[in-house]
Amino acid sequence: MKLGSFKGIFVYMLIAVGMLAVFVTVFSPSFSSSSEIPVSQMISLANSGKLKSIDVSGDNLSAQGFDGQNYTSRKEPGSSIVEQLNDSGPSSVDISVRGNSGFGSFIGILFNFLPILFFGGLLIFMMRQAQGNSSQTFSFGKSKAKKYDTDNTEVSFSDVAGVDEAKEELQEVVEFLKSPQKFIELGAKIPRGVLLMGPPGVGKTLMARAVAGEAGVPFFSISGSEFVEMFVGVGASRVRDLFDQAKKNSPCIVFIDEIDAVGRQRGAGLGGGHDEREQTLNQILVEMDGFDTGANVIVLASTNRPDILDPALLRPGRFDRRVTLDNPDVKGRQQILSVHAKGKPIDEDIDMEAVAKQTSGFSGADLMNLLNEAAILSARRDKKKIVYEEIAESIDRVIAGPEKKNKNITEKEKQMVAYHEAGHALVAHLLPYADPPFKVTIVARGQTGGHTRFLPEEETSLITQNQLEARLAAALGGRVAEEIMFYEVTTGAGNDLEQATNIARAMITRLGMSKKLGPRTFGKREELVFLGREISEQRDYSDTIAETIDDEVHSLVQTAYEVAKSLLNENLGKLSALAKYLVEHESVEGEELTNLLNSAPASITN
Repeated sequence: MKLGSFKGIFVYMLIAVGMLAVFVTVFSPSFSSSSEIPVSQMISLANSGKLKSIDVSGDNLSAQGFDGQNYTSRKEPGSSIVEQLNDSGPSSVDISVRGNSGFGSFIGILFNFLPILFFGGLLIFMMRQAQGNSSQTFSFGKSKAKKYDTDNTEVSFSDVAGVDEAKEELQEVVEFLKSPQKFIELGAKIPRGVLLMGPPGVGKTLMARAVAGEAGVPFFSISGSEFVEMFVGVGASRVRDLFDQAKKNSPCIVFIDEIDAVGRQRGAGLGGGHDEREQTLNQILVEMDGFDTGANVIVLASTNRPDILDPALLRPGRFDRRVTLDNPDVKGRQQILSVHAKGKPIDEDIDMEAVAKQTSGFSGADLMNLLNEAAILSARRDKKKIVYEEIAESIDRVIAGPEKKNKNITEKEKQMVAYHEAGHALVAHLLPYADPPFKVTIVARGQTGGHTRFLPEEETSLITQNQLEARLAAALGGRVAEEIMFYEVTTGAGNDLEQATNIARAMITRLGMSKKLGPRTFGKREELVFLGREISEQRDYSDTIAETIDDEVHSLVQTAYEVAKSLLNENLGKLSALAKYLVEHESVEGEELTNLLNSAPASITN
């Protein structure tokens, strides 16, 4: 039995005994029928023949009457109750004399003092608990970093897929930790710090653990937010303690996750002026400067906000190497899916390459979640294997959210959603520069009543103006279809209009795709790196230019609207065929969708 468990049992036993003692001490008179009387009254009762017996224990007297009543009394020390009875007259009462038991007296005294002992023990226990909390208070300055030894660091580069360039960059770090002498002999200095940058979910933390696993060295992991507390000086103290531990365990790796929590630029006003945070940052800078060549301690840090980091962190000698991890391409996604498919009973007929093509823009975390959702769906349906049906549904769940099975829609609403989504798909199908539609569904998911998923034939990092204009027309295809078929529009196109407006404004103000305004940008923007969210915009153009920008944006959107309207009017037969199929089957994808659009007549036949 552990010591802590024994102490807990002892405390509970002490409390129980104390409560029992208090109970008996307080309520014991109510359980006894005896009454205390003077010695003279007890002698008078004995002489009158009302007492059956008298027990003498030291100076304490206990008598029992013939009526069942019990009496107690106390005689003077040194006197004899027998002599007093004989002096007062004849008596037939039985008198028994017992010696004074020391043990009994001790038990009686102990029993009387038990409540005091109980409350004293309880007070001591509370004081010790307070002392323990106080010791925890003084331990705030200790680092909260989790240490992973070589025995429990089982992640390697084989577990990290889709980021081959990053693995090549970090291979030098691994080789230095394995054999630092060959670098030192040549006068080479390995980077003291490596900053892993990239959007959430690309595997920055996993990559850091893989470096430690490949090198076979201890791995200290801590989040940037764990340094800062409400007490002044705690963060700096934790930094010192962390690096002291790292030096004692060298060679090793120190990993600081989300370093932007403490590494923000000093005096920039981002996040407010926090002296404690700045002190923590200063201590990190000092500790990284204090590394010598023989320390063999590599500091890895991750962030998705490199733009707000203090320049002192990024200078040579600190985080002088920066490695960017991006969302994987189709080949990388296939590799990631293969890694996460290990240990899962996936059907042999599933083509992971085809799944990878359908998941454009997915991060490593998204792909892991995709296969996990597929496994959950398969288990829920009592299947022994994960088949394509569950994977396809999981893709939709990751993109649009879970299916709303209990949503009641009218027949007219169902038809309007079907024509809306059919409009998106048909316009994209007919435009040569648009991404071809892969799946169309009218099943409600998340905040959408249906959605159309496009699948680019090739993944490229560059997008042409023709492709952007085609995306504009495809985005407006749903609203145009509603207007043509029902002579009215709905609120379902709200997100489409917002998307189209953003594309058009970006083409004019950021990409220089305006003949009137020429190849220049307008407005200086501050954005959240990798997330694409604008914080603010500094206007650097006149009111006249602003009006021209609005006119150009309107012109782009209106032109795309007219293109979509012309295409749908010319292909009403295909639009109606796809919409009717969706009303009946709710979803269509892949070759079936392509064949349906190609085989359907362009005009409506009676």
